[in-house]
Amino acid sequence: MDQNYLESATRQFEYYKMLGEKAMEQLPDEKLFWHFNGESNSIYVIVKHLSGNMLSRWTDFLAADGEKEWRNRDAEFENEDRDRGQLMEIWQKGWQCLFDSLKALNENDLQKIVYIRNQGHTVMEAINRQLAHYPYHVGQIVYIAKMIAGSEWKSLTIPRGASVSFNAEKFAKPKSRQHFTDETLKDNPG
Repeated sequence: MDQNYLESATRQFEYYKMLGEKAMEQLPDEKLFWHFNGESNSIYVIVKHLSGNMLSRWTDFLAADGEKEWRNRDAEFENEDRDRGQLMEIWQKGWQCLFDSLKALNENDLQKIVYIRNQGHTVMEAINRQLAHYPYHVGQIVYIAKMIAGSEWKSLTIPRGASVSFNAEKFAKPKSRQHFTDETLKDNPG
């Protein structure tokens, strides 16, 4: 059961990574740095924050506090002149750190205690914390991209007006045990 948890969590992280990438692909480079006002974040800033959090939380995951002394969280929220290549490099670096750490875990690790800002979490709780945090920010990326793309937006889930046909296709198949990301990730390999 615990190994299934690690596999499921990894697949969910992969799914949200894919959603963020598919959203960013729909925008021209300069729109990745657009922000609504001085209090809002651009996609670039959200990517910097996600990556900074991932690097801090998942580096030496079992041994060191998840809020590393070297992290400069405030700098993650500064918009800078960069390009798509730099943005994607930052994005990939954070996700790679996360996936490498998850891959190193096994079911015996799930009840171990890790700390984030001196607050103890079981490994499972720490993973769940990030499974809430990262999709929250990926949702922001998708929302910003959808606003910018407007009528050119290509849906990342069930398109508007297509629920009936989508459900009909699903219910035409026999019941099966599978992860909700199986088809999506198969069609969109990372």
